[in-house]
Amino acid sequence: MFFGFFISTAYAQSTAPAAAQPSAIEMFLPFIFIFAIFYFLIIRPQAKRQKEHQKFLTEIKRGDQVVTSSGILGRIEDISEQFLTVEIANGVKIKILRSHIATTQKAATAEEKK
Repeated sequence: MFFGFFISTAYAQSTAPAAAQPSAIEMFLPFIFIFAIFYFLIIRPQAKRQKEHQKFLTEIKRGDQVVTSSGILGRIEDISEQFLTVEIANGVKIKILRSHIATTQKAATAEEKK
């Protein structure tokens, strides 16, 4: 008698109508929506900043006052394809990767005043 109760319950569940399954588009729609949000809020602005920084690095010329990514202020003395020689004090020159130049000194002081 005890087992008859479980068997009838199992039988009743198997005869219940099946719930409608969502289509493939309905299942992937939340993921597509989340990716679109990430693209417009994170990926696209970062790519734009990276493109602007790359343009800035190609336009650097001798005599520009720059700030390195480590915060060192200096004036560009020599430029090669990959490296820059930056004078950070009278007679003190360092060789640094071009990609480690963060901004110009004018832009850094303008941000500081905000």
